[in-house]
Order: sequence, then C-alpha cells, then structure tokens
Amino acid sequence: MGRKLLYLFLLLSFTTQSQIGQGDYFSEAIGKNIRKYTKNSQKAYAEHDFERAEFLFDSLINNVINGSYLDNFKVRKLSGRKIELYKFEKPIFLMTYASWCTPGVGEIPALNEVAEKYYKDIDFVILFWDTKQSVRKSSREYSNKINIVYVDEKENKNDHIVQIMKHSLGFPTSFFIDENKRIVDVRRGVLHPYNEKYEISFELNHNSFLNGISLLKNLGEDDKEHLASKQNP
Repeated sequence: MGRKLLYLFLLLSFTTQSQIGQGDYFSEAIGKNIRKYTKNSQKAYAEHDFERAEFLFDSLINNVINGSYLDNFKVRKLSGRKIELYKFEKPIFLMTYASWCTPGVGEIPALNEVAEKYYKDIDFVILFWDTKQSVRKSSREYSNKINIVYVDEKENKNDHIVQIMKHSLGFPTSFFIDENKRIVDVRRGVLHPYNEKYEISFELNHNSFLNGISLLKNLGEDDKEHLASKQNP
C-alpha cells in the first residue's frame, strides 16, 4: 500500500511538472524581449504614434507572452499571510494594480458583477503592487468573491520575478490563465476618459472582462449574445 501511494504521488508530481514545463515561464519569455520592446514603445509614444505603440504591445503579447507559463511566486493576503500563486487551482483572472491607479467609474462594479457570476469556475485575483495599508483601503470596493493579494516590493528587492512582473507591462493589466498556469491572453485596462458616464464605463469594462473570461470558460447564451451585440453594434 505504501509503495502504491508513493508511486501515485510521483506520477502526479511528474504530470504537474510536465504540464507546467512545456514552455517558457513568463519571466523568461518577456526577459528575452523586453528591452527591445521598451525602446521601440517609448519611441512610438514620444512620436505620438499611438497606433504603432498599440501594435508593438499586441505583438509582444501574441508572439511572446501568450503560451508562456505564469511564474510561481509568493504574495500576501490582507491577513498578512503569504501564499503562492499556484495555490489558486482554477483558471485565473489576474489583474495587476496599484492603489494610486484611478479606475474608471464603472470598472470595479463591472468586475464585481462578473466575479459574482463566475467565481465558482474561475479564481478572480487582484494583485496590488503596494503596502498592506494602502491595499486595505483600496480593497473595500471589491466583491468578497475576488481574492485581494499584494506584493510590497520593499520586501522583495532582490526578487527578479517580482521586478519583471511589475515593471514590464505596467498596470492595470489583466492576465487570463488556464488551469495549467498557461497564459492565454494579456490585456490592458479599458481606456476611456475618467469623466465618462457610469453606464458607458460599466458596459465597456463588463464587455472586456466577459471577452477575456470567454477564453477560460464557455459562457452562457445570454452572455454570448451580450458580447455579440457590443462587438457588432
């Protein structure tokens, strides 16, 4: 019996490692390309060539990041307890944020509504790059179906993965990650004027979140119709 249990444990361990080890990790994939991307992106923004800047971002995501695997590193819950990102076993919607970011008026309500509907199938995680005190204040608006975690970079000065994750793509940035920790897509937050009406802001963000979630889960017919109507007005 003991040998059978040991064999089963080794088999499961090997299967998990092989699933997660089929491609580069995020930090490795982006580390090979980030300098060139940053140089070209900064040049595009300096020349006000926003179309090229967006093209460069999309190319980086589609040709470099998508298909790579999320690095496993430790984050803190609001309780202060450390956990690893791999503790989340479902497909993950991961949004990186900072307390000083100003969300659109409809962004958090839209995310809350999506999380309330799909939390049983998807782990919703907001990762703040911030101190516990700042995160606690910012977290009050989020649904309790959303996991709020944070990384204080002052505690991780020598953590290469944390530095890459925080500084490479900016924030807010949304990562859509399957159950094997493979990154399916990465998207920036919805851009619109901060004085945008609530209804418009809510719809834009709600549609964006649903669109990303559809990569991780088969949506119901109502949500598919909602997405189709918004994509083809």
